[in-house]
Amino acid sequence: MAGLILLLHGPNLNRLGQRQPHIYGKETLADVVARVRKVCEPHGVEVKDFQSNHEGAIIDFVQTHGPQAQGIILNPGALAHYGYALRDCLEDIGRPVVEIHISNVHRREPFRHQLVLAPVAVGQIVGLGPIGYEYAAHYLLQLMTSE
Repeated sequence: MAGLILLLHGPNLNRLGQRQPHIYGKETLADVVARVRKVCEPHGVEVKDFQSNHEGAIIDFVQTHGPQAQGIILNPGALAHYGYALRDCLEDIGRPVVEIHISNVHRREPFRHQLVLAPVAVGQIVGLGPIGYEYAAHYLLQLMTSE
């Protein structure tokens, strides 16, 4: 099986491992990317990763690479709560999106409970830490083999 999965990270996720490790853990963004690649590479699936603190840059990346991708793993960070432009972009691209949140956003501040990307995601993995990325990759690989 050959293919492409996009692995996208929103604002502040470049600081994984340093930012609030009691909430987000000690793994770095590079560690998370390596986890997903380890799952996908034996299947011949390329992982193209991207992180930005700017919604427009993420949208540009999705518009450029999304049409060739078979799926998207996305930790939108705070964009999950207000990223309507990103929501529209994901809906337009029409690829299966798995939304990831390392922490359980439903057990945190009330503003984090509103998830505007949820309606365009095939699923969400919330609160399971970095292993959630691996689960998302396995799910997208399963979708790719059933096509």
